[in-house]
Amino acid sequence: MSQALFDKIEAEQYRETPLEFGVGDTVKVHTRVKEGDKERTQIFQGIVIGRRGRGLNATFTVRRISYGQGVERVFPVNSPNVIKVEVDRRGKVRRAKLNYLRGRIGKRAMTVKERK
Repeated sequence: MSQALFDKIEAEQYRETPLEFGVGDTVKVHTRVKEGDKERTQIFQGIVIGRRGRGLNATFTVRRISYGQGVERVFPVNSPNVIKVEVDRRGKVRRAKLNYLRGRIGKRAMTVKERK
């Protein structure tokens, strides 16, 4: 198959409005969860610790502390199950990946300088 055909198929799968957030931002990710025949919206709030990939393969990782335990989830950017991403706080960071947050405990694990 030709690359033009692949590009045409991929173009249909992209999100209409791109997600506007960066690494270090505190976000609320609204996801669609299907349980049996019912459907509901679940919110996952945390700090974006990294983005990777491009095109349809782009993903971002969100980390939060839940009951003293670190929890990370990876979300596809162009997934239809990701309804929206709300930015609570803009963070000012100097790196593309915030893996150093994994080694921190307590309040220090969730602190990133706020962008003004």
